[in-house]
Amino acid sequence: MAKKKKKKATKKATKKATKKVTKKATKKATKKATKKAAKKATKKATKKAAKKSKRKPNAAFMKPLTPSAALAAVIGSTPVPRTQVVKKLWAYIKKNNLQDSKNRRNINADSKLKPVFGKNQVSMFEMTKIVSKHLK
Repeated sequence: MAKKKKKKATKKATKKATKKVTKKATKKATKKATKKAAKKATKKATKKAAKKSKRKPNAAFMKPLTPSAALAAVIGSTPVPRTQVVKKLWAYIKKNNLQDSKNRRNINADSKLKPVFGKNQVSMFEMTKIVSKHLK
């Protein structure tokens, strides 16, 4: 009988110990989960705040500039911001299929673009530099 009582006592002790350990583990897990949720919520709030404050465009890019006569033949003679000049040029280039077929970075000049570029072929990176000379 003494053996049975000992077995029961050890069983109870192990049960108690495992209960304690599992309780602690669940407490830790819930604590961690709540911390994570709080972190996520603050991150979302800061992202929303950042999205609300939009970037202001640079005034130099938005200033309307008058194109030269050669450039006006392509994009029109009304004063337009630099960004729109490039946009209209690209629309003209794509409409008339002026991008080089082998190297898409190059633009082949047609009769209207040759006076603007000054040569038969220009890279797209050179184009903005050359076009800026035709704006006042």
